[in-house]
Amino acid sequence: MSTESIDGSARSRVEVTPAAAEKALALMDTEGMDTDVGGLRLFVQQGGCAGLSYGMRFDNEPEENDTVTEHHGLRIFVDPASLNYIGGSTLEFEDGLQAAGFTVENPNVEAECGCGESFRT
Repeated sequence: MSTESIDGSARSRVEVTPAAAEKALALMDTEGMDTDVGGLRLFVQQGGCAGLSYGMRFDNEPEENDTVTEHHGLRIFVDPASLNYIGGSTLEFEDGLQAAGFTVENPNVEAECGCGESFRT
C-alpha cells in the first residue's frame, strides 16, 4: 500500500471537499464502519456512452497497491489503474433542490456524455 501525504503531488492524488468528507463520514458512521481503518474507494470502470464511468464504495481497509490519502478525516482509497484516470480530481458533494450527491471534478476529462454519467480521457 502506498500512502501519499497531503503535500504529495496534486496530479497523483484525489482531493476531497469538506462537504464531501463530512457526508461520507456520516454515511460510514451509519454503516458502523471504523473510519480510522476504512474509507471511501474511488475507481474508474468501463461503461457508459463515453467509455468510462466513476464508481465509489466504502471499504473496510485499503488493498495492497492502493494510494491512500486522508482529507478532513476521510480516508480515500484509489487503485493504480484508476489513479491514471482520476489523479488530480476533486470529490465534491452537492445537496440542492435539483441535485444531491457526490460528483467528481476531473481535469483529465476530454469529453463527457450528455447525461454526465461517463467520460473519456
